[in-house]
Amino acid sequence: MTKLSVNINKIATLRNSRGGDTPNVVQFAKDVQEFGAQGVTIHPRPDQRHIRYQDAYDLKPVVYTEYNVEGNPIPEFVEMVLKIKPTQVTLVPDAENAITSNAGWDTIKHKGFLTEIIQEFKQNDIRTSVFLDPNIRQVNGAKAIGADRIELYTEAFAHQFFLGNKEAVIPYSECGEQAIQLDLGLNAGHDLSLKNIQFFKRHVPGLLEVSIGHALISESLYLGIDNVINMYLNKLK
Repeated sequence: MTKLSVNINKIATLRNSRGGDTPNVVQFAKDVQEFGAQGVTIHPRPDQRHIRYQDAYDLKPVVYTEYNVEGNPIPEFVEMVLKIKPTQVTLVPDAENAITSNAGWDTIKHKGFLTEIIQEFKQNDIRTSVFLDPNIRQVNGAKAIGADRIELYTEAFAHQFFLGNKEAVIPYSECGEQAIQLDLGLNAGHDLSLKNIQFFKRHVPGLLEVSIGHALISESLYLGIDNVINMYLNKLK
């Protein structure tokens, strides 16, 4: 079964909009795990507009499933990850002013930088994943830099699937097959939803984990968080 990791950034955004501590991100992380989620994902950004660095520390004692911390490996991020030692760190090449993640790494162009960062995390027993566009060359590059896993950036698939183009999954299927050949773990995330997750799961081999936040929280406004998490789990079987 593919694991479901719930990205709770949107909960922090809602909290920050009123300046208080409601909803509480620590309690929400506890709840999604109680409801069946197999992981919690956060993606702190330098401006801390949703998840704050302090949240990353506060969540560490309560996440008993997989704790996945995403972000651009700037010095402050690297320092935080090394102190927290989550289950997994996912490296994402975010620009500081990006609203959300919008591209994967060029693992060939940034080979030296990424290799050094990954070695440091692996020496501290932190599984490292690299955010990638669905491109075979980049998958090969991820193997060359020593990544444990890759996370495929799925916005292009989600957009095309919405338009009725189911062949948009083909590059992801090919990358999944290549990852298996290279003994790379495979994750995926970005704009996956209840409408497209089952199709994606069925057509992408070796899918170990999906990280879903925006769609899952939005769907939960209508259907309830407990119900939605279990709907995802059923589709990921």
